[in-house]
Amino acid sequence: MAEPAKKVAQQTEERLEGLADTVREKFDKVTEGTFRDRIKEGRFAEQGEPARPETDRKRD
Repeated sequence: MAEPAKKVAQQTEERLEGLADTVREKFDKVTEGTFRDRIKEGRFAEQGEPARPETDRKRD
């Protein structure tokens, strides 16, 4: 490859790596603290009461 072409390829690679890092950071920021994550971490388990109280039901 000629020197100018190598230089352009190197610059393109560096820009794409920077873009990939930016996309990863933004994706992590968007998905951070989702409802699913909070459930997995047990934040709702600490409340002490079940979401739906259990009742005694008679079966037919």
